[in-house]
Amino acid sequence: MAVNLEAYHSITEELSDKRVTLVAVSKTKPVEDITALYEAGQRDFGENYVQELLEKEGKLPKDIHWHFIGHLQSNKVKYIAPFVYLIHGVDSYKLLLEINKQAAKNDRVIPCLLQVHIAQEETKFGFDEAELDEALGRIETESLTHVAVKGLMGMASFTDNRQKIAQEFAYLHTIFNKHAQRHAFDILSMGMSGDYEVAVLEGSSMVRIGSLLFGTRPSKM
Repeated sequence: MAVNLEAYHSITEELSDKRVTLVAVSKTKPVEDITALYEAGQRDFGENYVQELLEKEGKLPKDIHWHFIGHLQSNKVKYIAPFVYLIHGVDSYKLLLEINKQAAKNDRVIPCLLQVHIAQEETKFGFDEAELDEALGRIETESLTHVAVKGLMGMASFTDNRQKIAQEFAYLHTIFNKHAQRHAFDILSMGMSGDYEVAVLEGSSMVRIGSLLFGTRPSKM
């Protein structure tokens, strides 16, 4: 078991002082490792793959808050709609519509975050600022009663340049502030194991940390 409980307690103490929520990224990690963090008090866990999430949800305590943090395909929303706590990476209005549809079938309102593209890498998903404005306008005028957009999510460029990372997070925080009051946003999810400290300094209220807690993971499933 690779769970680093010392790091977990140190990080949770640091984040609780700043009122930042820790999502433990448990993708590719066994049930035993998740259980170890659960017994230490962790309740928010993040998964990237639908099938893996379904398997774990069926084996672990029902009071876990399961966050879907990967790129979600519309045809797979139906599998996680009955229980998912928060969907982080809503990167298109089409996907939001499908989440609303599947949430209605389960008589739920599913909390979501809209993903904003702030990094230089083209491989990262998300709305640009103009697309975000358009999507938020449509949400106001169309009847999406089974989703609750709680805020924004973004991932910084994969770089060692901390100044660049800080600038990208600061940009997302500015966009968040632009919309927060009107849309009752209360979550800004940005920051992972390598850059969460920068993200918190730039206003993040939720971080996604995996390798610092669980150790490094294989590059492929």
